[in-house]
Amino acid sequence: MGHKSNPIGLRLQINRTWDSRWYAEGRDYAKLLAEDIEIRKYILENAAQAAISKVVIERPAKLCRISIYAARPGVIIGKKGADIEKLRAQLSKMTESEVKLNIVEIRKPEVDAKLVAQGIADQLIRRVAFRRAMKRAMQSAMRLGAEGIKIMCGGRLGGAEIARVEQYREGRVPLHTLRANIDYAEAEALTAYGIIGIKVWVFKGEILGHDPTAQDRLMMESQTSGVRPAR
Repeated sequence: MGHKSNPIGLRLQINRTWDSRWYAEGRDYAKLLAEDIEIRKYILENAAQAAISKVVIERPAKLCRISIYAARPGVIIGKKGADIEKLRAQLSKMTESEVKLNIVEIRKPEVDAKLVAQGIADQLIRRVAFRRAMKRAMQSAMRLGAEGIKIMCGGRLGGAEIARVEQYREGRVPLHTLRANIDYAEAEALTAYGIIGIKVWVFKGEILGHDPTAQDRLMMESQTSGVRPAR
């Protein structure tokens, strides 16, 4: 059998780090982990229109710093920051720590694996032909600077009676090269004839030297116009 490893888990502490960054012992660990899961679920459900790529949670001392990476930050912030205040108040109820929110704008959603996968899922729900959706996503990613992209869709594609898997690749996607900066994500499309799973791998070049924060720093430099201040 094939032994497939998650490209993100494989590269932890080599060129990327965890999305939850804190330390706890004993019962505190379970409590904080449950809080993180609840916070992420709430943000993703209540700001689905903001095209959220990832939610990073840091807990220095008695503080809970949440960074939301989104392609449409205006949806989260709302008019004059009204929505972000509501969100912060709601998140404060979920944790005993003081909550600070950072909204980070993703300038190139076409090369973010999570947003590419979610975009294809949304198109499949709207009954767009799966091949067209996949190829269009690949062309956009390559045009905006990705060095390679691979997309895999599995399920009852096109409403077929028998489920199957189809994949397309363009450029290089070196999964075994640990210094490769590979962004990976999964999404599900709930269609009328069953769930279709989408996996996306985006190769964004190589990071030389072991630097766990390299992924975040590169993302900030290449995709953001700056972090909106914590509230």
